[in-house]
Amino acid sequence: MKVISLFAGIGGLDTGFIENGYEVVWANDIDKYAAQTYQANYSSPIILGDLNEINLDEIPSADIVIGGFPCQPFSSMGELKGFEDTRGTLFFRIIELIQNQIERGHKPKALVLENVRNLKHHDKGKTFKVIKKTLMDLGYKVYDQVLNSSDYGVPQTRNRTFIVCFSNSETEFSYPEKTDLTLTLQDLLEHDVDKKYFLSDRILPTILSNGTGGYKAKSEIDLKIARPLCATMAKMHRACQDNYVTQNGRVRRLTPRECARLQGFSDDFIIPVSDTQAYKQFGNAVTANVSRAVALKVKEALIENGEWYE
Repeated sequence: MKVISLFAGIGGLDTGFIENGYEVVWANDIDKYAAQTYQANYSSPIILGDLNEINLDEIPSADIVIGGFPCQPFSSMGELKGFEDTRGTLFFRIIELIQNQIERGHKPKALVLENVRNLKHHDKGKTFKVIKKTLMDLGYKVYDQVLNSSDYGVPQTRNRTFIVCFSNSETEFSYPEKTDLTLTLQDLLEHDVDKKYFLSDRILPTILSNGTGGYKAKSEIDLKIARPLCATMAKMHRACQDNYVTQNGRVRRLTPRECARLQGFSDDFIIPVSDTQAYKQFGNAVTANVSRAVALKVKEALIENGEWYE
């Protein structure tokens, strides 16, 4: 089954589909460092550039379209501008791509789109209503559910909205069942960590403070289930916002490899970029464990419909 991967990043969504027997025939991202990491890990081609500027006729036909479209316009951590934000309009670029595929006689059988948890509640639900109606107007049966990474084997609290659509209106789809979490953050820690990851005595009081001014929150370290990884992990945050652990009697930040593990990537996953870029990439990634579970359920639905082929 041929897949188009939009806003592919470092391939968190792609990983789950590839491992379940799909073939990514075209991937795209605007970030050159993310594309570098993607190229180091996958045989699938990735096109670097702004999707708005790519000729849709040059994108090959595919059975599945996947993508974690830009979440900043809908995130509670951002300004919540939604479709007023230019990045928000990239959802409609996805729609244009699907329309282009349909006009060329190859309507994708399924769509899998990922975004922040707040997507369903943005602008009092109006944004999601537009998204859902737009997909239905294209002839898709639309399912949606918020999935948490910690329910799929990864010790990280990370809630994300997964929208799964099928062109066959008879399709019955169920989201993957939750699994018991057997790992803790401590199980994923590296040993013999470089001293650069340890905090100095000077900055430690700031990191461990409970917030300043109007922002107050309890600082905790050594959590069993990590807080959501964020794209700005390269910066120093307070321990009420980010993940810190104690090792050899000292407090340190997570390493990029540990972040990779918290996103479900194996230790074979190559990290060819700087720590700053790696933190950004893993903070933006789709958790591979969730992707694997969703991709399998989509495959099962397509098999049930008689639409799956190898």
